[in-house]
Amino acid sequence: MARKRKELPILENITITDVAAEGKALARIEDLVVFVPYAVPGDVVDLQVKKKKHHYCEAEVIRFHQYSEKRATPFCQHFGVCGGCKWQCLPYEEQIKYKQKQVYDNLTRIGKVSLPEMLPILGSVKTEAYRNKLEFGFSNKRWITPEEIKNGTQFENMNAVGFHTSGSFDKILPIEKCWLMDDINNKIRNAIRDYGYKKGLSFHDQREHAGLLRNMMIRNSNTGELMVLMQFCITNPTEQTQALELMQYLGDTFPEITSLLYVNNLKYNDTIGDLDVITFKGNDHIFLEMEGLKFKVGPKSFYQTNTDQAYELYKVARDFAGLTGNELVYDLYTGTGTIANFVSRKAKQVIGIEYVPEAIEDARVNSEINGITNTLFFAGDMKDILNKDFIEEYGRPDIIITDPPRAGMHQDVINTILFAEPKRIVYVSCNPATQARDLAALDEKYKVCAVRPVDMFPHTQHVENVVMLEKR
Repeated sequence: MARKRKELPILENITITDVAAEGKALARIEDLVVFVPYAVPGDVVDLQVKKKKHHYCEAEVIRFHQYSEKRATPFCQHFGVCGGCKWQCLPYEEQIKYKQKQVYDNLTRIGKVSLPEMLPILGSVKTEAYRNKLEFGFSNKRWITPEEIKNGTQFENMNAVGFHTSGSFDKILPIEKCWLMDDINNKIRNAIRDYGYKKGLSFHDQREHAGLLRNMMIRNSNTGELMVLMQFCITNPTEQTQALELMQYLGDTFPEITSLLYVNNLKYNDTIGDLDVITFKGNDHIFLEMEGLKFKVGPKSFYQTNTDQAYELYKVARDFAGLTGNELVYDLYTGTGTIANFVSRKAKQVIGIEYVPEAIEDARVNSEINGITNTLFFAGDMKDILNKDFIEEYGRPDIIITDPPRAGMHQDVINTILFAEPKRIVYVSCNPATQARDLAALDEKYKVCAVRPVDMFPHTQHVENVVMLEKR
């Protein structure tokens, strides 16, 4: 016999008091901490508990008794259903205040290292259309919103293109308008959707691993270039013909696309690092510019998705490095060599290391097209390349700049940094929690001398942080 599900309580007249992790708000009821999405401090609400543990629970707002004075009106029609931009209900000046607090809390509670007074967070000038890259998924199972269920909405077509919803890998929330990029993203995405409907193209089924239209990526550039990459699942000659006809339609309809690409992905995930990308029209790359430098970015390349804020972020990193022109700099997790090339004018030599071979090729090209001759780049797993033998061959770095993924640095990498003993480390992080953990591991030889958060992603809880450490 199935166990009877315990009925979870409703909490009435609860005042939201703070902002917590993952973009959720927070309330306290005696010893119980309650995490609530889409609420802001000062809201007075009734909450339906969805999940309960011993000392905390997760809940949803079912009624507002009083709206906070800090509350902002969300500008996106998909707010509250789409998993992105969860802080649209919070004014931007409040967002960056809580991001600064988030960084401080992580560094003190997790890192437990001595900190100087933090520099104020650098807010983003653009709070809409600030991204240079978006990805959308296709599915034959559209996400039906609670409101649509309540209204008994019937759909003739369950195909959708948009974003994956939280907690559901095979369903897509249809997106009509996304504010995160220039409006060209909406025109192209909706045109492909309508073309697919008209031509009867199959939308992907994640469970069956079939369906022609699988994923799309759009990248734009401050040089006026535009990349579109279509991910297909082509399993027969008919689908091959359909895919090529769609590509021709895109090329004819959107002449502003300078890099029109596609890939056939028959795998169980959407990653394309190991797949061949085919250039249908134009170039296999676009260029972005920063301080007079041009950076080649391909479909597999990493480049900061907020172009304008990336410049501010890298200026902070360069300032923290304190270069005089005589230093050997190691740039770890260099990507397409953006930071390496950006700081090279003020260094004796810069050595960049990155896992993705295609990104390293772009990094070398980026040096070449900018006339930079004092860089070296190496491809491979950081913990395997960066070792004592490597340092003995290429020299002990005066400065290490590291910009690892969200998981932070592997302990082997940290050990090698401690062995290398650079006089200064500049740690750029997209995850202050793992950054704090790594700072604790470096604390035996390095003290934190400067901290500056940089907001790259308005309306989300994410924040970048730059820390400068000096050898004790």
